[in-house]
Amino acid sequence: MINIENVSKSFTLHNQNSVVIPVMKNANLKVGAGECVGLTGSSGAGKSTLMRMIYGNYLTQSGRIMVGDVNVVTALPREILNLRRDTLGYVSQFLRVVPRVSTLDVVSEPLLAVGVDRERAHERARLLLTKLRIPERLWTLSPLTFSGGEQQRVNIARGFAHEYPAMLLDEPTASLDAANRETVLSLIEDAKAHGAAIIGIFHDDAARAQVCDWEVDVSVFTPKAA
Repeated sequence: MINIENVSKSFTLHNQNSVVIPVMKNANLKVGAGECVGLTGSSGAGKSTLMRMIYGNYLTQSGRIMVGDVNVVTALPREILNLRRDTLGYVSQFLRVVPRVSTLDVVSEPLLAVGVDRERAHERARLLLTKLRIPERLWTLSPLTFSGGEQQRVNIARGFAHEYPAMLLDEPTASLDAANRETVLSLIEDAKAHGAAIIGIFHDDAARAQVCDWEVDVSVFTPKAA
């Protein structure tokens, strides 16, 4: 479902005499349906960079990134938007939403985007918000008024609302209490059972061991100094 072939990435610092910083060279990775792969490596090794390339936020210098039948490296912007709507979910560490939109609508949005009727979308949103222990009295409010932990759980609920065939998870259990951590891990296991191909960053070793089928140390893709 996710196939990364010979992917390389560098950053050009235009405000510092256009210095080129190579961060990844000839990365290769395959993730099949129902698999979860954990990205490991020290801070700065390129874990988040690889995730952002898969999602199409970062340009790739060379290689192919196939998500289903879409090559993210060469895809047009509208193809990337369609991929994100239908196929590739991304649970980041930060909640980014339009102000004044209710929490129920924020979580429902991925389902509404693929044509699910509003009542069914709200039903799924209510189920996830209840599982993640967001009090019902908050559902009509904007999540931007919530605590950091509550915003994180709303973000997770939105990320798992639609059954994406492929998912990217950036530290989904970070800073959660034990009960919510277990809920998130069960959502990941359910997504795998439905055939989702998942790539995740988990700094929680126990969480990674519980849901990941195998691990990749991305530092093996770090370019060697000349």
